[in-house]
Amino acid sequence: MNTAMQLMPLILLIFIMYFLLIRPQKKREKETAQMRNSLQVGDEIITIGGLCGKIVKLKDESLIIQVGADKVKFEVMRWSISKVVNSDQSAARKAKSAAEEAAPEESKKAMPKKLGKKNTEETAAPVAEQEAADSAPQTEESVIEVPAEDVEVLEK
Repeated sequence: MNTAMQLMPLILLIFIMYFLLIRPQKKREKETAQMRNSLQVGDEIITIGGLCGKIVKLKDESLIIQVGADKVKFEVMRWSISKVVNSDQSAARKAKSAAEEAAPEESKKAMPKKLGKKNTEETAAPVAEQEAADSAPQTEESVIEVPAEDVEVLEK
């Protein structure tokens, strides 16, 4: 019983070390290995040494990347890949979103919902107060904030 109590802190320390150090490191290594195995031609990568390039050809344990404006080609090992900057799939999504933004859209104006309503009784009092405030001399500019829930987007 006494020896079990003496070994308890050691067992607890090993348990904590496993969950704080060993397990997260294995998880990162697994993700990195999966990333390196899923490389495709056309992916833009960064190596451990800091070279940025585009994958031109894949081999078993190495790959050929194209670097710079002169299109110089290097052969690097798979283990030297640090991260993938963008793949063909993400590049296709970015191109699609850029095309949608470039498409001509009608201009939209934001107008508070309360201004769109034609209830003159509700709006008459605030308008009269605003006109009285406008006629009084002001030294500072006042800013009226409209809550986002009261704003309605109208298309022309």
